Amino acid sequence: MSNDYFKGRGAQIKSKNRFLQQAYVTEHIEGLDKPLLVKESTQVYYDSPRKIVNKIKSPDLGSLYSINAYQGCEHGCIYCYARNSHEYYGFSAGLDFEQKIMVKKQAPLLLEQHFLKKSWKPHSIMLSGNTDCYQPLERKFKLTQNLLKVFLKYQNPVSILTKNALITRDLEILQELAKNQLVHVFFSINTMDEKLRSILEPRTVSAQKKFQAMEQLAKAGIPVGIMNAPIIPAINHHEIPSIIAAAANHGAQAAGYTVVRLNGAIGEIFRNWLQKNFPDRSDKVMNQIEELHGGNVNDSKYGRRMTGEGNIALIIKKLFEVAKKKYMSDRSLPQLNTSAFRKGGNYTLF
Repeated sequence: MSNDYFKGRGAQIKSKNRFLQQAYVTEHIEGLDKPLLVKESTQVYYDSPRKIVNKIKSPDLGSLYSINAYQGCEHGCIYCYARNSHEYYGFSAGLDFEQKIMVKKQAPLLLEQHFLKKSWKPHSIMLSGNTDCYQPLERKFKLTQNLLKVFLKYQNPVSILTKNALITRDLEILQELAKNQLVHVFFSINTMDEKLRSILEPRTVSAQKKFQAMEQLAKAGIPVGIMNAPIIPAINHHEIPSIIAAAANHGAQAAGYTVVRLNGAIGEIFRNWLQKNFPDRSDKVMNQIEELHGGNVNDSKYGRRMTGEGNIALIIKKLFEVAKKKYMSDRSLPQLNTSAFRKGGNYTLF
C-alpha cells in the first residue's frame, strides 16, 4: 500500500462530478503547488428539506418508504450506490461522500408532521434507504434515536439496515417497538476478514461486533436478520456460507443478498481502489463484475440488477441458497404490524 493511501477512507480519489464543468485533474503534476487531496477531517453541513419521508416505487423492492436523516456517510464503503447522490449537492461521489456529511436536524419533527397528515396510511418505513442511520455522527446528533421515538409514539412500523453496533444504544426503544411487532433490524455483513473490512468499509465496526449486537438484540426479543451484501466475485463471495452460519448462530431469523453493481461514478472509484489494494487480481474482479451484468459494471434492469445473471451469478445464488437452507430453513421474521397506528400520537380528545 503506497504512502499516499488515505487510511480510514474508502475512496482514494475525488471523482468527476457529472453536473460540474470543472474537475480535479492530476495529469500535469508540475503545475501543482500543493496536493489536491488531503486527509481532511469530517465536515458537517446542515440541510433543511421540506419533507423527510420518501416514497420508492421499484419492481425489485415493491412499494417502499424510506428516511435518510444523513446525506453522505463516514463509513466509506467503497461500493456504496448512494455515493452518486452526493453529486446533486455539488460534491464528488468519492472522498467528498465520506468527508462532507449533510445532517437533516429537523428529521424527527418532519416525520411527526408526516404522521399527522390525514392522507397517511400506516406503512412500514425504512431507515437507511440510502445512507446508514447509525453512522458515526449519529452518536452526536441522535437523529435516529429521536426518529424511533416518533415511530413509537405513533406506533408506525419501521425497518432498519445498519453496519454499526451503535444501534444497541437504542435497545429499550427497539424493545418497546418489538412488543407490538413494529420493528425489523437487518445487519449488513459481507466479510469476516477484518483486514478486508478495514479497506472495503473502513469506518464500520468489525463483523464480530455486528454479530454481538445482533445477538444482543435477538435476546431482547427484537427480530433481526442479515443482508450479505454486496457479494463481490473473487473478493468475498467464498465467505457466504460462513457468514450465514455465523448470523444464524447469533439469532438472525432471515437473510438476503445482493451482488455488487458499480453505477455512475462508482465504477471509477472502485477500479482505483481495486488497483491500489488488489493489483494482482484487479482485472479479474472487474471482468467478473462485468460478467454479472451482461458486459457492464452496472445494470439498471429491474429483476436482474440485484442478483446479476450468468454462471457467476448462478454460483453465488447457489452458495447463498444452500447456506440459507442449511442454517435458517425453519426461521422467518414476524410480519410488521400496521394496525396499531395511532392517529394523533399518544394524545387524543376522545
